[in-house]
Amino acid sequence: MQQNDLRILICDDSIMVRKKMDMFLKGNGFTNIFEAGDGQEAIDTYKKINPHVVFMDIVMPVKTGVEALSEIVEFDPAAKVIIVSSIGTQSNLKEAIEKGASDFIQKPIDDAQVIKLLANVMKQLQKD
Repeated sequence: MQQNDLRILICDDSIMVRKKMDMFLKGNGFTNIFEAGDGQEAIDTYKKINPHVVFMDIVMPVKTGVEALSEIVEFDPAAKVIIVSSIGTQSNLKEAIEKGASDFIQKPIDDAQVIKLLANVMKQLQKD
């Protein structure tokens, strides 16, 4: 699998966070990127595009990231959802991991960590 084949869904209620991550990913060869601004939009978009990996904020309107994660994993038990957490939401991380999150990263997002996580996802997909 090539980087431009990987479908990535970025879910965050901050358009600035989504655009910054989108620009970073595109600058590193990932071009198949989708966005959602709230938990329900994340669920709906997931069902339409079946992304290989999701970056999910926890605190979002309509449905929280944990609620969206639960519905996505119910729809697709093999979903790879990486929770993106700020310091104030770390109490929700345990619940997110219990509900099926693949991994988590802390805000502000470390670019090197994102690349490492995506490389791991691509390795896993090539094994499957």
